[in-house]
Amino acid sequence: MLPVRIKEAAMLIAVASKDGKEINQHFGHAERFLIYDVEQGEARLVDEKKVERYCSFDPEHPLRGHVLRSIAEALEGCRAVVTAQMGEHPRSELEKMGVEPFVVAGPIKQTLAELAKIL
Repeated sequence: MLPVRIKEAAMLIAVASKDGKEINQHFGHAERFLIYDVEQGEARLVDEKKVERYCSFDPEHPLRGHVLRSIAEALEGCRAVVTAQMGEHPRSELEKMGVEPFVVAGPIKQTLAELAKIL
């Protein structure tokens, strides 16, 4: 009998980045998220989702839950969201929606390959 090789499952991870190279953007300031497919230690850009900025500095709507839900819908299928900074409210709301938030800075592909090891 031949040994069965179990293929590592791919996972989608959303990244907030200003330049497409580094994880260097605050969650609330992002107007797009880059979607990477991470599989077998490799991160490959597969999509880009444009979103409304969560932070509007609008005193009438400080939490903007409807925008957060819209962002979560845009990132549907992603296992995690990786940003350089994130407030406590969006972090807890993303967790409730089943998306794991991570705050880390660094080169995208290398950081995602490392992150995939613990997800």
